[in-house]
Amino acid sequence: MMLGYLLARAGIEVLVLEKHADFLRDFRGDTVHPSTLEVMHELGLLDEFLKRPHQKQVSQIRARIGRDEILLGDLSLLSTHCRFMVMMPQWEFLDFLAEQARRYPTFHLRMETEATGLIEEDGRIVGVRGKSPAGPLEVRATLVVGADGRNSVVRDCSGLPIEDVGAPTDVLWMRLSRHADDPELFFYADRGKALFLTDRGDYWQCGVPAPKAAIAEMQAKGIEELRAAIVELAPFFENRVEELRDWNDLKLLTVRVDRLRQWHRPGLVCIGDAAHAMSPVGGVGINLAIQDAVAAANILAGPLGEGAVSAEDLAKIQRRRSFPTRLTQTVQALIQKQIAGRGLGSRKPTRLPWIVRLMERTTLPVKLRNRVIPVGIRPEHVKTPDVLKAA
Repeated sequence: MMLGYLLARAGIEVLVLEKHADFLRDFRGDTVHPSTLEVMHELGLLDEFLKRPHQKQVSQIRARIGRDEILLGDLSLLSTHCRFMVMMPQWEFLDFLAEQARRYPTFHLRMETEATGLIEEDGRIVGVRGKSPAGPLEVRATLVVGADGRNSVVRDCSGLPIEDVGAPTDVLWMRLSRHADDPELFFYADRGKALFLTDRGDYWQCGVPAPKAAIAEMQAKGIEELRAAIVELAPFFENRVEELRDWNDLKLLTVRVDRLRQWHRPGLVCIGDAAHAMSPVGGVGINLAIQDAVAAANILAGPLGEGAVSAEDLAKIQRRRSFPTRLTQTVQALIQKQIAGRGLGSRKPTRLPWIVRLMERTTLPVKLRNRVIPVGIRPEHVKTPDVLKAA
């Protein structure tokens, strides 16, 4: 949606396909990081964006690891326009982008239209096949962009080789009521258990990571043991875990962490999770995808305006975004191993290494964490023109 908006803004004819009738999918990432807010500022959309329903603007991200409370990030130290992140449901973000994009006559959005395959001629991708309530359809295009997530149909049909980085855990997502006096902590870990929390106003969106092989065993033991594990980590939930009546109140997120060895072939490029499925650690996936979109628009607007996109144009996108992706996935893996993965399944009390506790007394480690997750390794800036302003 972001790439479609940026290209239409630059005068390029764009069609976005969305297989659902609306964007109301729950248990998606809600964390809009300062890197994305900076893009909104550069587009002149920030004030309007912040009028959209969102829970809060968060400057400090805190967690409890064992008995230690740790500052994961202090966004007030950033040099960006917004020194906070926003907790906004993803459907609000998508609706906002679609609304802004429709101001441009070259932007088109088809809902309830699902891509089912690619059209290939002489070794080049020249369009997509799809289905809609009106029946099957074919769309031909100068360029097809696969931005359809970690279970990308476009990627599967492309034949591009995938490198599996590995994801030892999946995540169980659920809702629990939120009270005004609840602690403002976003992560808890101790004795082989972990809990992620996202503020949704009147409820918490909760995530419980677990080794992939353990999910079936957890379900066999019953919902009572999961409730007890949540209360052990966050005792303030004691009078609310009964809201989890059975396993139907939970949703399993199958985590995969991978990346394409090559993001493109003639007539096709993949971005976002379709190019590199991210771990949920740090809530960075949506923000990294936005950075991909900005970089892709900067590189492609000129060639698309001239009616031809070369293999070198597409390779530039991967060269620009591959390093930030790989480094971010590496950092996510280290965080998961040190805080969650190292102790998942262990009954021993979790305790931060002494060096981590020592580093918390200085601002340098916090600044480094701010750079990697909230801002990104290589932040992108909007360079595409706005045809409405030019007119």
